[in-house]
Amino acid sequence: MTETLLDVKGMSCPLPVLRANRALRGLAAGAHLRVLATDRAAVVDFQAFCRETGHALLAWSEETGIFSFVIRKKAD
Repeated sequence: MTETLLDVKGMSCPLPVLRANRALRGLAAGAHLRVLATDRAAVVDFQAFCRETGHALLAWSEETGIFSFVIRKKAD
């Protein structure tokens, strides 16, 4: 499966989640979106976003101040 990359580094809350939401709307059900962010609040924000919307937060990690989130779009 291919993965779409969304780079929102340098953006502050709530922009990373809003941009991810917009990107997910254009993807097929089950597609993966990888989001790269630098805002520390994004960790809590993406967990809450996925819990509230039904998308799956498959993984997240942090390396040298860059957070990476992998989200699977829910079935329509």
